[in-house]
Amino acid sequence: MGEWHLLGRLLESVQEHSTVVGKVWLTVLFIFRILVLGAAAEKVWGDEQSNFSCDTKQPGCQSVCYDQTFPISHIRFWVLQIIFVSTPSLIYLGHILHLVRMEQKEQESLQVQGRSIKSHPMGQPEPTKVPIRDTRGRIRLQGAILRTYICNIIFKTLFEVGFILGQYILYGFELKPLYTCSRWPCPNTVNCYISRPTEKTIFILFMLAVACLSLLLNIIEMYHVAFTKCRMRKTHTHSLEEQAENPDPRSPPHSLSLQSGDKATMGGSSRAGMVNDSPTWVASQKRDSKCSKTSSKLRPTDLAI
Repeated sequence: MGEWHLLGRLLESVQEHSTVVGKVWLTVLFIFRILVLGAAAEKVWGDEQSNFSCDTKQPGCQSVCYDQTFPISHIRFWVLQIIFVSTPSLIYLGHILHLVRMEQKEQESLQVQGRSIKSHPMGQPEPTKVPIRDTRGRIRLQGAILRTYICNIIFKTLFEVGFILGQYILYGFELKPLYTCSRWPCPNTVNCYISRPTEKTIFILFMLAVACLSLLLNIIEMYHVAFTKCRMRKTHTHSLEEQAENPDPRSPPHSLSLQSGDKATMGGSSRAGMVNDSPTWVASQKRDSKCSKTSSKLRPTDLAI
């Protein structure tokens, strides 16, 4: 099974952008599926068709009985299972690479724009999106990447369930040493025998246990992602509430930050508005205006004794 090298390298790249549970799932896939399938299972099923024998000499009877007993080889079935459950992870990796490339193109275009308008500091372009990587260089699990990752887990879970049910429908979880067949061109019901049924049954149960373990890890990872995001959202909401209840005295709200001249003007205008609404103040203003008019009509001779 030397053809697994390329798939292994791609899944190693996926492991760098996965959660802790996702990394455990990939480790189980590498060691208990790909490695076991390539190292041991292929040798056990290597003589599957050659050692399948039936107690008849009718031409073609043994071939149709083998086809009835094994609609698809266990090895090929498990290879398809590994490929299908790995495909969502590869799509997730492709989405990350696409977004990283788009971010690099955006940064390059911003640098070109920044060099072209260096003489206008107020017009410097700024990135409009949150960076895909955090300060430590890891992929941020948010937005479109988070949705793709969740879809990745869901489809892996569905594929695992589908292949477990498919294996149960096709073979069951045990191989019998004796199978009967009555297909044409067999002259009558014939008995057919397989080699090493107990050893093959042990491998079937082992691969079934690994598939169930992978399914369990997918469910745990789904809860892990949901719990982590809920906790982060709750922490963010709590911090916003604390900032709203206990504002920093050194940085008053923007709506209340005024210049001293504006404060004085507003204070004077507010006081004037409050006084202008008083009837007593209006009457006193009328008397003052009459007195000022009378004093303006007096002449110096009128004050002589």
